[in-house]
Amino acid sequence: MKLHVFNPEHDIALAMNLVPFTPPHAARELRADLGFIPALWASEGDLVLVEDAEAALEAVRHLRPYVADVLFMTWKNLRTFVAGCPDMTVDVWGWDKAVVCQLKRAGVNASLLPNEVQLSELRKLSSREWPSVHLLPVLKDLGERFVGEAWYVKSLAELEAYVCRLAQAVLKAPWSCSGRGVRYVTKPEDWNRNRTWAQNIIDRQGGIMIEPLYDKVIDFGLEFDTDVKGRICYQGLSLFKTINGAYTGSVIATEAEKQKLLSRYVEWKEMEELITLITKLLQENVQEVYQGPLGLDMMMVSIGGKLCVHPCVEMNLRRTMGHVALALNAKDDEPQRLLQITYTDKYRLRVMNTNENVINNSIYR
Repeated sequence: MKLHVFNPEHDIALAMNLVPFTPPHAARELRADLGFIPALWASEGDLVLVEDAEAALEAVRHLRPYVADVLFMTWKNLRTFVAGCPDMTVDVWGWDKAVVCQLKRAGVNASLLPNEVQLSELRKLSSREWPSVHLLPVLKDLGERFVGEAWYVKSLAELEAYVCRLAQAVLKAPWSCSGRGVRYVTKPEDWNRNRTWAQNIIDRQGGIMIEPLYDKVIDFGLEFDTDVKGRICYQGLSLFKTINGAYTGSVIATEAEKQKLLSRYVEWKEMEELITLITKLLQENVQEVYQGPLGLDMMMVSIGGKLCVHPCVEMNLRRTMGHVALALNAKDDEPQRLLQITYTDKYRLRVMNTNENVINNSIYR
């Protein structure tokens, strides 16, 4: 049996790197409202940890075609359950000190969880600095269609020098979540307004990322996983929409449909070469440290009227919403669908069926 835990505060927990750790209110609310999400990729009979089992059952009632028959378990009852299930495995949204501490307190055997050394390595690889040094320079050397630059700096003076050199820039905290920790500098007033914020990030996280502000055309990603033998395996293409860096929705369509869209911008043969190289790099650098789902966010950009691929905007060493969309198993005879997280009085997961071509219309400009 596998125990699944949705901990969407993971990236914030990595940034804080504290135990105990209290997530912001919005993150706690997201976890409480959408704790049932692992039922979308879990196997029959698996266990999903939630705040309220009855609320989880009500939520999945609207998603019956997509969810497995799982058992929803609260933290309160977990200790008693795990005592009688010593061979249980654990699958979380992302590994960090905070979730490991929570699981230990709930009675999960430490042998089923990452140790301190593993958690430290995972945190290092999860920083935006690591892929900017170890992945991006290699990936953009694939050909002239591939571009991308990013720098990690440790002082405000060094950061200001880059801001002055670049016409427009994006500032990013090394660890952040769903667009939080991202600021744009397009004019001098933006830099003046964000100086204090940048200094705070440097003080708290040891440094800050700066990148050129590209003319983005579309967002997309490549999703990977490790198989039972520890090999890195490509899972599929993720097409999604962001606004100011924040995730707003994913396309659910067949791999063939998604490849057809992306082929309007770049030949799929070039993407296959990119996938092969990424797999090799992950096998060499990540596989010994991390086993589980991971993804690389990318984008098509326009430079002087020419379309180019930025092959590594970010690496997510965790499950992503792209993986969730892939778990919904699009079929050839079904219309494209849209996976969205919305908020009114609470967070809700929506799978929108539509006869429209959402790839060509509502997601991309």
